[in-house]
Amino acid sequence: MMSNNYAKIVQDNLNKLYQNLPTDLADALPAQQNENSFLFKAFGDTCEIRSDAIFLNEIQETGVLGILISLYALNAKPETCLVEPLRAFKDLPNSMPYSGAFVTHTQQILVPQVEKIQTSIDRIEETLNGCKSPSNVGGDFSFMVYPLPKVALCYIFYEADEDFPASVTCLYSNNALSFLPIDALADVGEYTSKKILTVI
Repeated sequence: MMSNNYAKIVQDNLNKLYQNLPTDLADALPAQQNENSFLFKAFGDTCEIRSDAIFLNEIQETGVLGILISLYALNAKPETCLVEPLRAFKDLPNSMPYSGAFVTHTQQILVPQVEKIQTSIDRIEETLNGCKSPSNVGGDFSFMVYPLPKVALCYIFYEADEDFPASVTCLYSNNALSFLPIDALADVGEYTSKKILTVI
């Protein structure tokens, strides 16, 4: 039943988007426009937004990712992604209700795989439009990924040593809230981390 609710939310968002389709949507996403469909990379896959559905790698997406992508399209604006200064999720306005789940689902799920992630950085960056993180970022290793074209996440990893267990921190690009509401940004973190686990 839940997945049907998700599918309905996706379609409602698409109806809202296409009722008054912004003329600059292709530039704002940014995406390649083909008549009334829009193609870009999302969560490491080829995404197509159409009036009747969202597809990832040509498979219709009716779950949480479909909702996140439709919300991203509804919030699209010409503003560019400002990466720095990076922001911790807990420092974003109104993040309090989602902070506990964010730590668990975005950061802690990666902790057991820190070593594996380190050996898979190239593959992760290639899949998720990633790049090196800013030079002032600490940690034993780190990288940036773009689950959505204008939302960047910086993952910072600390390896286990005699005194401390391994840990993971995930930071957001400075103006991520310009492109998605806070609850959706929390989900972007969770689903990006899940994607990283499938890539390693």
